[in-house]
Amino acid sequence: MSEHYGIKVGGMVPDFKIDTYEPPKGDFGEISLAELKANKKWTVLFFYPADFTFV
Repeated sequence: MSEHYGIKVGGMVPDFKIDTYEPPKGDFGEISLAELKANKKWTVLFFYPADFTFV
């Protein structure tokens, strides 16, 4: 029997930080899930298996 681990639809996502590009500033920045939640921003997380694959 195979066990699967991970986050399921509707599950809680652990906090993370990612690098971003901010066009209005013309520079790179950083944002975290905690920051998005604190600012009450809607967030959609989308993962794909590898670069250059069709979704």
